Amino acid sequence: MRIRGPALALILLGCLAIAAALSVGTGASGLSPGAALRGLLAGPPSPSESVDAAAAQAIVWNIRAPRLLLALLVGAGLAVSGVVLQAFFQNPMAAEYVVGVSAGAALGATVGFVMWSATTVFGLASRTLFAFVGALSTTTLVYVLSRRGGRVPVSTLLLTGMAVNALASALCSLLLLVAKSSDVSLVVFWLMGSVADRGWLAIWILVGPVVLGLIAVYLLSRELNVLLMGEEAAHYLGVEVERTKWILLVLSSVLAATCVAVTGMIGFVGLIVPHVMRLLTGPDHRALLPAAAAGGAALLVVADILARSVAAPVEIPIGIITSILGCPFFLFLLHRSRAVGG
Repeated sequence: MRIRGPALALILLGCLAIAAALSVGTGASGLSPGAALRGLLAGPPSPSESVDAAAAQAIVWNIRAPRLLLALLVGAGLAVSGVVLQAFFQNPMAAEYVVGVSAGAALGATVGFVMWSATTVFGLASRTLFAFVGALSTTTLVYVLSRRGGRVPVSTLLLTGMAVNALASALCSLLLLVAKSSDVSLVVFWLMGSVADRGWLAIWILVGPVVLGLIAVYLLSRELNVLLMGEEAAHYLGVEVERTKWILLVLSSVLAATCVAVTGMIGFVGLIVPHVMRLLTGPDHRALLPAAAAGGAALLVVADILARSVAAPVEIPIGIITSILGCPFFLFLLHRSRAVGG
C-alpha cells in the first residue's frame, strides 16, 4: 500500500509529534508528562523560578531535550544513509556496515577507550573522535582498494567492504583481549548504542553534518533515481556516474560515521526504515528521502522511550531495542518479498 503526498507527510509529522511529547514526559525522575511539557515550554531554568518549576525545567532542558534531539538527528541520519547505500548498491540489504563504517567506528572507539580513555579534545571524549576517524578511514580504505582503472565496481566495493569489516572486527577483538576489564565493559556498553548522557555538546556536533548531509543528499535525488536504472543507462542520461557515486558514498559515510561516533552502534535503523518507507512512497527518492528521515527519527525516539521504560529504573541500551524491533520485522519483510517473488 502506498501513501503519497500530503497524507504521508501529515502521518509522519503526527507520529513525530506524539513520539516527541512522550519522550519529554518519560523518565526516572517522577516528573509527570504535564509538568515536563510545561517545563519545556517555559524554557531553560532561571534564578527567578520557584524551586519546583526550576527543577522541572532543569530536568527537561538539561537531560530530556538534548536526548530527544539527539535521537531525532541520529535516526534521520542513519535512515537516509541507508537509503543512499541501498540505491548505490542496488541492494535492499545494504546499510552502513557494508562500507566499513560500523566496524571502523567500533575499532576507533576501542582504541580510544583502551589507550586514551581519560583524554578529551575540545571537550570531546577520545572515543568519539577515534570512532569518527576510524569510520571514515575504513570507508576510505574500502574505496581505494576497490578502484579498478578509474572506476569503482559496486560488486568489488561490496566484497572489499566485507574483507575490511572482518579485519577491523579482528583488530577490535585483539585490543579487547589485552585491555583492562573496566575498559572492556565500557567498550561493550558503547557497542550497544545509547543516546543517554550526551548533553548539548553532542547536538552541536551532529546538527551541522547531519542537516547539511540531508540537504546535500536530497539535492541528488534525481541522480539517485537514475542510478536505479543501472550505471550504463545513467551514463547515457547525462549522469557523471563515478563522480556521483563518490559523492554519494562520502555523504552516506559522513552521515553514518558522525551518528555512530556520538551514540555508538545502533543497528537496523538504516536497514528497516528505507524498506518500510519505500513500500509507502515508492522508489522515487524525492519522496523517499524525506519520508525516511522522518521515519528514522520517529523510530529512534520510540526506541529510546522503550529503552527507558521497559526495565525501569534500569535502562536498556537503545541498540538492543532497535535490534529486537528490527530483526523480526526484517524477517517478515524478507519472507513477504520471497512469497511475492515466488
